[in-house]
Amino acid sequence: MRGVARNFAFGFAEKYLQAALALASSIILARLLSPSEIGVYSIAAVLTGLAQVFRDLGTGQLLVARRELSTVEQRALLSISVAMGWSLAVLLAGLAEPLGAFYRQPDLAQVLRILALNFVLVPFSSQITAMLRREMHASALLMVSASYCSTQFAATIALAAGGLGPCALAWGSFAATFAGLLVALARQPAGMAWRPGLQGIRALVRPGGLAVAGNAIDEIGVVAPDLIAGKLLGAEQVALLGKAQSVLSLFNQAVTSAVSPVIFPLFARHAREGGDPLQAYVSAAACMTALSWPFFLFAGLYADPIVALLYGHQWQACVPLIRIMCGAAALYSMFNMGRYLLLATGHIGEQARIDAIAVLGRLSMLLPAGLAGLKWLAVAIAFSLALRSWLVLRCLQKLYGLQPANLLRALRKSAMATFAAIAPAMLVLAMARNEAPGVLHLLAGAGSGALGWGLAIWLQQHPLAGLLRRAGWQQ
Repeated sequence: MRGVARNFAFGFAEKYLQAALALASSIILARLLSPSEIGVYSIAAVLTGLAQVFRDLGTGQLLVARRELSTVEQRALLSISVAMGWSLAVLLAGLAEPLGAFYRQPDLAQVLRILALNFVLVPFSSQITAMLRREMHASALLMVSASYCSTQFAATIALAAGGLGPCALAWGSFAATFAGLLVALARQPAGMAWRPGLQGIRALVRPGGLAVAGNAIDEIGVVAPDLIAGKLLGAEQVALLGKAQSVLSLFNQAVTSAVSPVIFPLFARHAREGGDPLQAYVSAAACMTALSWPFFLFAGLYADPIVALLYGHQWQACVPLIRIMCGAAALYSMFNMGRYLLLATGHIGEQARIDAIAVLGRLSMLLPAGLAGLKWLAVAIAFSLALRSWLVLRCLQKLYGLQPANLLRALRKSAMATFAAIAPAMLVLAMARNEAPGVLHLLAGAGSGALGWGLAIWLQQHPLAGLLRRAGWQQ
């Protein structure tokens, strides 16, 4: 158990560094670039992110989850990853001009061509990081991530200050990919297979194809709001929606993305060793909601000063969007670990089914909402998260016998910790009366809320307290 806690500690260190630099970069770039310039890059990032799903046909997940992994299979997986990555680089570069014309953004084509270069390098670095995750070498992953995000931060800011506009973000991404590859090569585990091979590819394509199908469907749902807003409402509206989602995604950057690289191999190990996957999931959900519920509710309450502090008053139009989406984000945080449980226990088809239904439902909401305006687009995003939460719950009931009442009982300590955090934060706002909340109110609300939350976690002996304590012993 201490080894797991140690990996969580390294995972959090990795993602906190990423989140801190991403936040600092976002704050600086919001003042160096215009909303339309950021919107152009947002559209390009969404399009390349969608292509990224197909890059390795799920080989990264297979490298982590397979019970036994031979050298022949490693070579076959490398061949798949390289072939797909290089093909997508050529495809994305070729589609750059038509996509720029479709979105009526001339700069989009150049940004896409730059981002296509990443697909040439990523297959090699991803092969190493997947093996590091399989063996749970969290310290090596931390070094790779640190080199990537620090390079991206420095290069992007310098190029944006130099007047490169949206291309600054694209070149910063490529510089980060190159730096991450160099460090990954230096920290690669022993026995890596670097000679591509064709033997065994056919046997790997089907499970990898199922995994990537689910990931692709899910990614379509993730990027659909930006793509729809970019086409129907314009680049500036994409930037506003992106800033609203970036405030809420601070939790994913700081917590979910730190937990998931550890949770996935942990669930996979439980499956390999015959452990109870449901108990592992419920414990993960309890720890997750103890952090997510206070965060999302606080973000909704203090959206005004948060946006002003992070991005400046010129971005205040995204405040209503944050408040519309924060409740649904808190709800979904109960179920966002379900994907890793299903993949780790071999239920890839079930996850693809959830993704397909959820994305179809989301698209059916987003398309008419996009015609009505940006706020309705945020409402559609919120309802689609509620739909996905219900689908995951139904699947967990069917496969593992999860009872909603049992899940809620397991999360009652998280609910109490959330109340202890939000009550003093609401009191600070009430004391402000008719005064618009500012940075001082934000600091007072966050400080008092954190104190109340910490006391509740400690007094209740919440499972998160034990995990954090064990992680601390490993430092």
